[in-house]
Amino acid sequence: MIVKTFCARMDHGGCGMLVHVEDGRIKKIEGDPDCSLNRGTLCAKGLAQVERLNHPDRLTYPMKRKGERGEGKWARISWDEALETISEKFKETIRQDGPQAISLGQGTPKGLELFLLLRLANLLQAPNVSTPGNICHMPRETASTLTCGFFPIPDYDHPPACVVVWGSNLFQTNEEGVIGSQLKRALDRGAKLIVIDPRKTAVASRADLWIQPKPGADLALALGALRVIVDEELYDRVFVENWTEGFPELTDHLRQYSLDNVSEMTWVSKDQIIRLAQLFSQTKPACIQWGNAIEHNINSFQCSRALLILMAITDNLDVPGGNVNRVGPPVMRPGELVQIKKFPDKAERILSPEFRLATMMGFVPSQLIVKAILTGKPNPIRMMYIQGGNPLLSYANAKETFEALKKLDFLAVSEIFLTPTAQLADLVLPAATNFEFDDIGHFGLPHGFILARPGIVEPPGECWSDSKILNELGKHLGLGQHFWNDVGECLDEILKPAGMTYDDFKTIGILKGKWEYHSYQKKGFSTPSGKIEIYSEKLKAWGYDPLPSYIDLSPSVEESLKEYPLIFTSAKDPFYFHSAYRNIPSLRKLSPDPILLIHPDTAFQTGIKEGDWVAVETQRGSIRQKAKLDHEIDPRTIVLSFGWWFPERKDLELCGWKESNLNVLTDNNPPYEPAIGSIPLRAIPCRINKSNPF
Repeated sequence: MIVKTFCARMDHGGCGMLVHVEDGRIKKIEGDPDCSLNRGTLCAKGLAQVERLNHPDRLTYPMKRKGERGEGKWARISWDEALETISEKFKETIRQDGPQAISLGQGTPKGLELFLLLRLANLLQAPNVSTPGNICHMPRETASTLTCGFFPIPDYDHPPACVVVWGSNLFQTNEEGVIGSQLKRALDRGAKLIVIDPRKTAVASRADLWIQPKPGADLALALGALRVIVDEELYDRVFVENWTEGFPELTDHLRQYSLDNVSEMTWVSKDQIIRLAQLFSQTKPACIQWGNAIEHNINSFQCSRALLILMAITDNLDVPGGNVNRVGPPVMRPGELVQIKKFPDKAERILSPEFRLATMMGFVPSQLIVKAILTGKPNPIRMMYIQGGNPLLSYANAKETFEALKKLDFLAVSEIFLTPTAQLADLVLPAATNFEFDDIGHFGLPHGFILARPGIVEPPGECWSDSKILNELGKHLGLGQHFWNDVGECLDEILKPAGMTYDDFKTIGILKGKWEYHSYQKKGFSTPSGKIEIYSEKLKAWGYDPLPSYIDLSPSVEESLKEYPLIFTSAKDPFYFHSAYRNIPSLRKLSPDPILLIHPDTAFQTGIKEGDWVAVETQRGSIRQKAKLDHEIDPRTIVLSFGWWFPERKDLELCGWKESNLNVLTDNNPPYEPAIGSIPLRAIPCRINKSNPF
């Protein structure tokens, strides 16, 4: 039997798949050539899902800790005992310190589980939900909402004449809702390509213009490009006059960003800045494919705003081949699913109300959860429930995160495998994974479609989906009237506005909204003025910069460079998803070690050769990764691999959580991005030495 479905949970998902099933087991996976999203292409992660499903180390029943935290001693328990234990801990914490002493943590969202987690939190009046939002997607999404009223998606359905790939690497790591093969088809049709990335990635190798900026200087580069476009009058005058607010203020604002200063700040020549501006503005239609990398510094939100302004003043918003508004299908609104109206005073009770945009999106920046656990300020955090996340690898300042997790009164983790974070838990729940339960993909994402991801095989042992766990936990907490007899009822309720059930949806596979272009010409943009708000009165009223302004950390960085003469940035491994799947044999064979990219001249100065283990040190700590020489890297920069631990190394503490984990090197102290709380995860001064392998 062959079942059509979509990839999920190995990354953000979206590729159509053909799943071959024999005797109740999945035997083979291949790309679906009839799927309009990927047209048969599939990455190594997608193909490796069979190994993950049948992995001998999968968690298959609930367990509670027997010995000390992290000691590795567990006792098997029933689901009833597990749910009762967690619900009693919730109730006890609420009685003693109130619901604000609970934190519910989410890793990278991949399905409906995030929304059910938020639903549970809102019904409990527990405001402190921790997600990766401040460093992943939300700076772009909130900037889009405030500037143009929608999240602009690159339109690959109509061939763009020019694509700017900014801090993205779609050939190796897909974005939410956008797949690398879509970009490849656009390039094969002849689109001009501009790539902005410190590394010469596979995408950059195809570029007509590759710009190699100083890590963390993206906003300065965007402001330089805007300066050229304004000075040379390369903008679309008709669109600017009719559909923007604040262009004169922008013109005045840009005078402080001379090309000489921008070139110095970014390491990019004036000629390249000019060429970037001219090629993008004069090759139409053009789109910007922006990536997660621009969100890993304290200019994240304003950098997103600057890129939106670039799209807008060149008249590349909501046009075929530009960045477009993809209206979603008629299904339940996310706000209704998460029951936000049941918690009207959440903004006043959340841990970090000063980060207004994070509060608007319903989450607390993770570093503030860690600090509240350790200090009890501004209020104590006593317990955490974490699903689909591995904070020891993904939160900044990993050593402080480690101390915080150890200090909790109670930690429960829902996981597929015993990650380093799960090894610190008091109670571990076995999570089902893709193909083992019915789910809806891309719900709540601003890409204009949702995907049917039906269960194909039964989960092993006693594994439950995260959605089922949360549904049952809600009942144990006395909130049964707000949950469902089973998750299938939830799926049907979400789809009811579309006039279908989940069974109907499975036969369709993909459900799109009503997509059109130039929709703003009928009703304006969804902003207070009905126009693109280059100058944002709302941001000004909230106490934030109304125009994109570059926060320059150069003085403090320059001081640090005296002792730490290099700057590190990082990259996600194409064969893993953040910290996951280093125990999958086929993937580990493709990428066996954490790799550090270094210029040969820099390596020579420190006696480092190809394949040597290198100690990388910052003010926060030291880790080891393996050197790979790269002539294209700027000699002042090294590139580290993200998310590394070693599931096979039972001899190391928590399977080597700190040996090669780059977040041992990062800091979680201020300054933060003012509106959403982003922190520097790249562009960090460091020094290197040759090291012994561990």
